[in-house]
Amino acid sequence: MKIVFANSAWVTAAEWLILRGGSWRSVRLRVRYGLFFHPLAGPVLVDTGYTPEALTGEGRSRMLRLYGALLRPELNAAEQVLPVLKRFGLSPDDVRTVIVTHFHADHMSGLSLFRNARFVASEAAWARVKARTPRQNIRHGVFTELFPADFEARLDRPSAKRRIEARGSVPGGADLFGDGSAIAVDLPGHADGQFGLFFAGLERPLLYAVDVQWLLAALTRDRTPGFPATLIAEDAAAIEPTSAMLRGFLAAGGEVMLCHDPKPTAYDLKTSEREAG
Repeated sequence: MKIVFANSAWVTAAEWLILRGGSWRSVRLRVRYGLFFHPLAGPVLVDTGYTPEALTGEGRSRMLRLYGALLRPELNAAEQVLPVLKRFGLSPDDVRTVIVTHFHADHMSGLSLFRNARFVASEAAWARVKARTPRQNIRHGVFTELFPADFEARLDRPSAKRRIEARGSVPGGADLFGDGSAIAVDLPGHADGQFGLFFAGLERPLLYAVDVQWLLAALTRDRTPGFPATLIAEDAAAIEPTSAMLRGFLAAGGEVMLCHDPKPTAYDLKTSEREAG
């Protein structure tokens, strides 16, 4: 199964904010999203990254404009989701499945582009979005204007899928396509309902761990950031147990990939294409 990740944008942050004991130097973080090709489901997106709909589009709310002004993401035009799909001969209407790992803007701002897609997302997190006021949702980092109007009608619930149990360091979760190719693994801590994807069928098993940490070094060197980074976490107490699970997976020979780590990986789009050539 072919898997690639693209970088939708860069966001700059001070290292000490995202790595315990880090310096004051600036780190240019990626904002990844994924694309893989399932033999039956066809092209599947993993999030959408940042898109102009969230950062430069007309009609954005005042709070979404403020969000963009504070974080100042720099869009990567060449690796926006539509140009990347075009590289593979695809249009947005060819995508029938978008996996939404959680509801922050840098992961789901382009959902409205995919008219034919089902959305695989946490139904529990969605229920809480509906129950909260707009102000409460913003406090949780959720901008409801980014959800398509028919999001709920197109919601594909992981809880309805077959459950695969954890085995030692191998994480368990929902078998999204019924063949063990992509397992949705709960990753509590950073965001309400966040889950990652475990691809077991690769030569080296891969766990896309989304935003458990911003930097892989925070896991490999056990330098998980504390205050004030924990202020923006949904469940700060869950960050370390989730991180420990990932460290165990790495120690057992697995590979962990994060959304924002700046170092290129074998799955990043340009690297993959260069190696394929």
